[in-house]
Amino acid sequence: MNLRTPGGNDATRTFNRSKNVVPCSGLCSRCLESCRGNCEVFKSSFRGREVIYPGPFGEVTAGADKDYPVDYSHLNIQGYAQGANGLPKGVEGTPDTATFPGVNVETEYGWDKKVKMRAPIFTGALGSTEIARKNWEHFAVGAAISGVTIVCGENVCGIDPKLELDSKGKIVSAPDMDRRIEVYKKFHDGYGEILVQMNVEDTRLGVAEYVRKKHKLETIELKWGQGAKCIGGEIKVKSLDRAKELKKRGYIVTPDPTVHASQEAFKAGAIREFERHSRLGFVSEEGFMKEIKRLRDLGFKRITLKTGAYSMVELAQAIKFSSIAKIDLLTIDGAPGGTGMSPWRMMQEWGIPTFYLQALTYEFCEKLAKKKMRIPDIAIAGGFSLEDHVFKAIAMGAPYVKAVCMGRALMIPGFVGKNIGEWIAENKLPPTISEFGVKPEEIFVCYEELAEKYGDDMKEIPLGAVGIYTFSQRIKVGLQQLMAGSRNFSLGSVSRKDLMSLTEDAAKISGIPYVMDAYRKEAEKILDGKK
Repeated sequence: MNLRTPGGNDATRTFNRSKNVVPCSGLCSRCLESCRGNCEVFKSSFRGREVIYPGPFGEVTAGADKDYPVDYSHLNIQGYAQGANGLPKGVEGTPDTATFPGVNVETEYGWDKKVKMRAPIFTGALGSTEIARKNWEHFAVGAAISGVTIVCGENVCGIDPKLELDSKGKIVSAPDMDRRIEVYKKFHDGYGEILVQMNVEDTRLGVAEYVRKKHKLETIELKWGQGAKCIGGEIKVKSLDRAKELKKRGYIVTPDPTVHASQEAFKAGAIREFERHSRLGFVSEEGFMKEIKRLRDLGFKRITLKTGAYSMVELAQAIKFSSIAKIDLLTIDGAPGGTGMSPWRMMQEWGIPTFYLQALTYEFCEKLAKKKMRIPDIAIAGGFSLEDHVFKAIAMGAPYVKAVCMGRALMIPGFVGKNIGEWIAENKLPPTISEFGVKPEEIFVCYEELAEKYGDDMKEIPLGAVGIYTFSQRIKVGLQQLMAGSRNFSLGSVSRKDLMSLTEDAAKISGIPYVMDAYRKEAEKILDGKK
């Protein structure tokens, strides 16, 4: 287990000179007066606040690498040699009827009017960061053709250079939001949906009113927080005029671009970028219920909530308030999360890690269920990337968890596909790709499948979207195999009994039986000659 404080990390582009590092401080054991760098303290001595963030902004996503005492690797999936749960009604389990390609991995969420997804995954919030904006077509089309939900994150309207506001500061025109919604809708075929997320600034600007009136969206998402940080959304701004514009729109901008010293430092080149911050939200039951009523009065049929790795108090509030308000999906995002921009040390050191947070979520859901309260459908987020992660998260949270929210793992295929297209055009395919061919139909295993389905429209599907679809199919098939091995032939039959804890610590935290205890009573009955 590694819980030390590093003095350098690739995320912040810093490193320790010495091979020996003090675990608690991250400083080199032998710190030279004449050192030429480049630990975090060294670089922060002249670049200051810049070193707080991973970079370069707009070109990277980041995920903290702190090694927590217990995580999902401390769980294993049970396999059985008999049984067939979740088969269609009237179908008996046999070697011919219970095959892994027949496993149904579709899921749905919603209080009354359900949203179906072809796989139990959906994107994290892709909001105002540059990396989300410039890759949106790949992400949105990819999610649409994969039949999963995409979350359009906070502040998209607020940072739009072409945003038009009326005399009351409310949105009249938001071209980038229009583009994002229309791109997804073009290839949406009834599975999944687009969720537009709102924070304090979005609410003040009238984002809900705008997307409901102009785009007839049926769902809106409220945001309390995320796993990557415990403060509001952030981006970097490289223009002084742009920084002033965002401050005028009501955002927190640091350093203050209206201050003379900041302007002079920018002209001198010392300050190369400004940060735009969102305000902190303040949660109360009364305010939450009032906002839910307001949004329903606007015509939204579904309302979802995203919360972060806050304390037990906020978790309990999120679950209970969501139950009372009949929230359609509650996404709970654990630390350390993934990000387009978050303070690096904050990502490393704040919040309840996902494994612990999900254990608490199940405990709280059970308590409310015993009081006859209906539990909202739940999604878990925070560090998931592959099919075994999906299985474990859904099983550990059964029957309440319906899906896994994936941030960076669903962005990466978009980057890969986009880059493959550019590398083909430039005749610069790396060997890792060219070994499979030099044309998209040779490289992407799912290309012809999509071409057959979409015909002439295939030319409008960017290769990043093909990458996301291909990745989602890998998740689907891998999940089908794991589910078949645990004798679950539909997602709803997956349960906590399908997991075992590999350590006693994991068992204590999660309530999942220790491997040496799981099914022991049943095994002992067989050994004792009892049925």
